[in-house]
Amino acid sequence: MVITRRLRESIRLHLENIYPDHDSRALTRQVLEAFWSDGVVPRKRGRTAGNNMWSADNTYVITYGNSIIDGEHKPLSLLQDFLTENLKGVIKGVHILPYFPYTSDDGFAITDYRVVDSGLGGWEDIERISREFRLMSDLVLNHCSSQSAWFNEFRMGHAPYKDFFFTASPEDDLSDVVRPRAHPLLRKVETADGDKYVWCTFSHDQVDFDFSNPEVLLEFLRIMRFHINRGVRTVRLDACAFMWKEVGTSCIHLPETHEIIRLMRVLADFSEESVVLITETNVPNVENLSYFGNRNEAHMIYNFSLPPLIVHALLNGTSQFLNAWQMAMPPAQMGCAYFNFTASHDGIGLRPAESLLSEEAITGMVETIQQFGGRVSMRQLSDGSMRPYEMNVSLFDALKGTVKGEDEHNIPRFLCSQTIAMALEGIPAFYIHSLLATSNDAEGVEKSGHNRAINRHRWNYEKLQQALGDETQHARVFNEMCRLIGIRTRQSAFHPNATQFTLHLGEKLFGFWRQSVDRSQSVFAINNVTDEALEIPAMSLNLIGGENWTDLITGEQITAGGNKISFAPYQCRWISNRA
Repeated sequence: MVITRRLRESIRLHLENIYPDHDSRALTRQVLEAFWSDGVVPRKRGRTAGNNMWSADNTYVITYGNSIIDGEHKPLSLLQDFLTENLKGVIKGVHILPYFPYTSDDGFAITDYRVVDSGLGGWEDIERISREFRLMSDLVLNHCSSQSAWFNEFRMGHAPYKDFFFTASPEDDLSDVVRPRAHPLLRKVETADGDKYVWCTFSHDQVDFDFSNPEVLLEFLRIMRFHINRGVRTVRLDACAFMWKEVGTSCIHLPETHEIIRLMRVLADFSEESVVLITETNVPNVENLSYFGNRNEAHMIYNFSLPPLIVHALLNGTSQFLNAWQMAMPPAQMGCAYFNFTASHDGIGLRPAESLLSEEAITGMVETIQQFGGRVSMRQLSDGSMRPYEMNVSLFDALKGTVKGEDEHNIPRFLCSQTIAMALEGIPAFYIHSLLATSNDAEGVEKSGHNRAINRHRWNYEKLQQALGDETQHARVFNEMCRLIGIRTRQSAFHPNATQFTLHLGEKLFGFWRQSVDRSQSVFAINNVTDEALEIPAMSLNLIGGENWTDLITGEQITAGGNKISFAPYQCRWISNRA
């Protein structure tokens, strides 16, 4: 295998920063052997970050492998059928949440990273989907199941796994550790070498790895290559912010964590396959932005602040906080993109709203969501106090009303939330239960005992097909979402890196201007976030005279310099000079 000097030296420099006490040249050879094996060879030159990595038609749907079932066929086969029949040509990518064998957390406590859960299907099903859609897959780096073979080997003291998991002492000062959960951080386990206290960031069934051992990193690079060879092209680095631990620190966003991601970026950029890295870091906005690095870490980052800010705006009928956040958001660096989502398999995170929403605003939002059947999950602060961590609710039900109570605007209000996400700078992603307008699954919460089950409904395929064929909320939302996505993907002004400026139209509207990279198309995306009918002067928009302006959503002609532009409650307009 021919390895260029540039690639070899780049890897070595990252390894020196991660493991200064190890032989960096020997580790470099091991990294190359771990990632490029079985006849796979690297590119001679790494890809240069640029705006040609994606286009306006890049979109994703987020789903579990068994979000659709029928009790007879493999869920992954049903998923492929649904995607092919309903979303081919509309959605370009699919994120299938962990499809490996697991013991808890709906897939995020993995027992074997190289096997597809037999209850879902097999690698042949995954590869079939990857041939039709760009496949995003989770690399769950921070932890694995306490019932995995690796952890059993750790407990028996067998190499190399006896050094795979992070341990600490109950006497250690862990007061600065940032916690996403309220359970005790350390779990006492019996091992062949005596009692040890393993580190459990998320649950006692999810045991954290020790990346200060290079063998852990090498094993995950082998797994990453294994997944790429089976069709994965977008690698989601789950909970990567907690990857590196050091007693006496916050154990989040440590320099070594960023350095590991930079190393993975080098490997992705030198891969013959078009591999994209996306970091999943459910943290305050400024911390989240750090994972772009200097165009040398993640290609994409989750836009975690967007969901709580959109929900707040639509529940309260004001874009005050949404506008303030958007005006302060930097454009993604070239070759980087925001991953814009409004709902996911988890709840609506509140940590990303810290410093963006007032305590009063967060409290009011949480109380309203609870009135609509939602739940709230808590986290423990270093002083022992509890704070809301996320709201657990179906997004469709979260928007069934406002702070004033339920009303008749559920569908237009919900569609407004999705239309905003479609038009913003970045790549839009839609949770399958948002596409299908699925309501709260209270029965799922009762059965599982977990709040997050409220937004993880499993559709019977026959019932789903019937629902999409009738005049139901599911059909109305799904059909309109597909129509809007179809319009969106044809607009060059919605390229993930196209220019964006926030418009100042008052708190009842949330508006922004997008312009294509080549400046040929402009789109004024204006969204009424209230239950009122509104009008704005056409002169408030910079509609250049002599051009034909059209609302892409309604087809209505808009006259530059005209009198008024009207908005029904929650109406969105994409006013463009190029229909």
